[in-house]
Amino acid sequence: MDLVKFSKNVDENVVKPRTETIDLSDTSLLVDISDALSERDKVKFTVHTKTTLPEFKKNEFSVVRQHEEFIWLHNSLVENEDYAGYIIPPAPPRPDFDASREKLQKLGEGEGTMTKEEFTKMKQELEAEYLATFKKTVAMHEVFLQRLANHPCFRNDANFRIFLEYENDLSVRGKNKKERLVGLFSNIRSSTDGLVLNTTQKDIDEFFEGQRVQLSDYYNVIKNQTIKSDAMVKSHKAVADSYIKIVTPLVQMANSPECTPTPELTKFYLRIADALEKLRKTENRVASDEDLKLSDLYRYYMRDTAAAKELLNRRLRCLANYETANRNLERARAKNRDVHQAENQQQQACEKFENISKLAKQELTDFKKRRVVAFKKYLVEMSELEIKHAKSQVQLIRNCIASLNNDCTNEEN
Repeated sequence: MDLVKFSKNVDENVVKPRTETIDLSDTSLLVDISDALSERDKVKFTVHTKTTLPEFKKNEFSVVRQHEEFIWLHNSLVENEDYAGYIIPPAPPRPDFDASREKLQKLGEGEGTMTKEEFTKMKQELEAEYLATFKKTVAMHEVFLQRLANHPCFRNDANFRIFLEYENDLSVRGKNKKERLVGLFSNIRSSTDGLVLNTTQKDIDEFFEGQRVQLSDYYNVIKNQTIKSDAMVKSHKAVADSYIKIVTPLVQMANSPECTPTPELTKFYLRIADALEKLRKTENRVASDEDLKLSDLYRYYMRDTAAAKELLNRRLRCLANYETANRNLERARAKNRDVHQAENQQQQACEKFENISKLAKQELTDFKKRRVVAFKKYLVEMSELEIKHAKSQVQLIRNCIASLNNDCTNEEN
């Protein structure tokens, strides 16, 4: 479990990236993660690139990157003032397999209290859960790169080209405890500044004021739905696990002469056990589909909405700076001192605010379209899968009942 290999070339069941967030018609820069290797404390992603752009030295190449290097790339975009008017694609979440490892450890500690069959099935389920988490981690890192590669501005970023093309280690390290603490306080300060701006700074544009209220409400709603969706997935997994505890004693009774006095009762136990085992696998597929099509969708757009809110905060800061520059110009003119310098600062602040407003309006409009397309696609797919699984479960129960009725009829004859 400490070393997991993933390759698209050999695994057709890979979690697909959210292709509706990118433009597939442009093939001048194609980026994907072709392989990934999970070790105990890190994941190594093989980033594969095909391009026709003249800025790159080769048409096709691959490099190995770790999560910290993805975070470095994201931070470099956030810190670049040239991108202040864009929604920065959210950074992929840090690979976290601790929960799966902890479950496997607890399972090993409780091995003595389970039958061999029950332990084997529980172990298989946890290993499958670990692999699914690993695949989703790969997909999240891949879609981050594809959002950048298909963005008309980010694809030309110098750091992005270095990330894709530089064959050696980027020498990016993870933050130590002190740096993480500083980063935490910085995030708190940034959030506080954003809250103060949203409270005190009046927006002169009705479009952006409406977006601010809408995105704030939307973020809270989608965050709440993510929690509920995760609880639903957890419930389905619990139901699937409960089948194991029912199937195991049924099989034991069927194979035990002391508990099964007649062949008819043996057949009955095995029929029920077989039906429940098939229902368990279907229930696990339901949980997996809901996790991918709903929980992950909510979680991704919760982070994307947070990125959109950050764009609005950056615009409000520009507006505040623009208004400050106007007041400084008025004071300079009243005192007839440093007027030219104040005029230049006011003009620069004005141009920056108008530029970020123009870009932000287009970005927020595109974000809404992208969000609607994504939810429509994934909710339709999930509904189709739910119907498919429900029909499968009903058919399994019907087949089991029919088999039991046939057994009874044969016994009477």
